[in-house]
Amino acid sequence: MRHRHFAGTDIQVSEIGFGTWTLSTGWWGEKTDDQAVEMLRSAHRDFGINFFDTADTYGNGRGERQLAEAFRANRAQVVYSTKIGYDIYDPAAQSARRGQNELAQKFDRDYMRFAVDNCLERLETDHIDVLQLHNVKMQHVRDAAIWQALREMQEEGLIGVWGAAFGPAIGWLYEAVELCERENDIGTIQMIWNILEQHPGTAMIEAAGELAPNCSFNIRVTHASGMLEGKYSEDTVFAPDDHRRHRPRSWLTNGLKKVRTLDFLTTRMTLGQAALKWLLAEPRVVTTLPNIYDVEQLKEFAESSDKPDLSGPEMERVAELSARNFGVDEEPMSYKGTMERVTT
Repeated sequence: MRHRHFAGTDIQVSEIGFGTWTLSTGWWGEKTDDQAVEMLRSAHRDFGINFFDTADTYGNGRGERQLAEAFRANRAQVVYSTKIGYDIYDPAAQSARRGQNELAQKFDRDYMRFAVDNCLERLETDHIDVLQLHNVKMQHVRDAAIWQALREMQEEGLIGVWGAAFGPAIGWLYEAVELCERENDIGTIQMIWNILEQHPGTAMIEAAGELAPNCSFNIRVTHASGMLEGKYSEDTVFAPDDHRRHRPRSWLTNGLKKVRTLDFLTTRMTLGQAALKWLLAEPRVVTTLPNIYDVEQLKEFAESSDKPDLSGPEMERVAELSARNFGVDEEPMSYKGTMERVTT
């Protein structure tokens, strides 16, 4: 397992990380806490993964409690990343929530301190290595007091690196650009980026390169919701509790057409591994967060770090394919957030 540093810090993380949403939310199938803890321990013990990403809203703290149980005895050997911003403490909002609908967000200083204290308690630790504000919107980007509160917690030693996660869906281009402009000491951004969904992630990375010298990226949805794992077919049927079951049929059929153009990447590794190597070709990417559902996938993805880097011609061919949407004629992708420059 190769490692990289969050820029400007001594926090060193595995190129392949582990996002606990697959273990704690039930959106990817159900796992017991015992199963989750064993997978987390195996990731670290057997494959060298040391970066674990969660959020207070994942299972209402379940993801954080799973990490505490897994690594209570060797906390110093792992890096915890968590996210705050959704008010998981409002019982009325929780009872009214349906599926993956967003809860109300809170980013005032007192609430953030309260949320961090609760994260620390669930994680059974005295500091959070990486803290990200969860799915921030433009009004939050433009509120300087929010980011100053993070700096204060960093100065107190409560958090190591601070930043923002953008989502839940793909988009949020100018939220990320403005954040890098306004708070250019930001340490990290989490976003959706993968071979099949390169925009706006590529533009966000370019903006950070110009505006925020120490902004490292941690990447989620690395395999386009499983499409780049190379295991789907026209006959694939998703389980009732799998969120992909609710996508239109065209998502599957068009995705398969695109994936078949990438067969040239599979001569030295699996497509799932090549998808991660494509992300890791970008030096500002500090770690990747593939969705890990089982031990077989854990092994495949973890081993991708030591696979050969993609060659220049391979990277160029991916760029050419992306420029023509991998040969597929379809409706333009729908993005969330601010995708055109809007000034105040």
